[in-house]
Amino acid sequence: MRCPLCADKRTQPYHTDQRRDYRQCCNCRLVFVPKEQHLNDAQEKAEYDLHQNHIEDPGYRAFLSRLFLPMTAKLPPPAEGLDFGCGPGPALARMFEEDGYKMQVYDKFYANNTGVLARQYDFISCTEVVEHLSQPGETLDSLFALIKPGGWLGVMTKLVIEKTAFARWHYKNDLTHINFFSRETFEYLANHWGCGLEFVGKDVILMQKHQ
Repeated sequence: MRCPLCADKRTQPYHTDQRRDYRQCCNCRLVFVPKEQHLNDAQEKAEYDLHQNHIEDPGYRAFLSRLFLPMTAKLPPPAEGLDFGCGPGPALARMFEEDGYKMQVYDKFYANNTGVLARQYDFISCTEVVEHLSQPGETLDSLFALIKPGGWLGVMTKLVIEKTAFARWHYKNDLTHINFFSRETFEYLANHWGCGLEFVGKDVILMQKHQ
């Protein structure tokens, strides 16, 4: 069973619960759910439709600030960005726009304008997105190619620590979560892309394309 991130064939069982199996890649250390256990598109969208993340919700904005603040510290306005996987309420894009940035948004279900994926950006933000990607290797390679030299990719996702913690981890119980990254996984990506890498707090990762 190939890893969906790096395509390495060396994967091994990592954990099993009542609903799903989880495997880990021996190369990039991604933990992933086998494809045959993924939700279909209709089931996946039905789960997202239950989310109550409103653009003006101060609590949601505070949550997004964990990525917004370190990103704005790296890039002054009017840099142009893409919020990839913006969801039904693109609050992060609104926060950037209010600060003077130019923004585009994309979401498979809620803003499926593929035209925005055919240009380059000073930065791309992905908040709580990478854990949902059915083809993370292909998708992330395509996204990184859209970033201008010197630009940034900002990711927010909870990180795998080790097996014992994973077994009792609430994050894995969301059936739309099918990939679980660790620090080692992002180190693999940084090496794969030849880019800079910074970890901010427990769940924010910043990656800079070299000039």
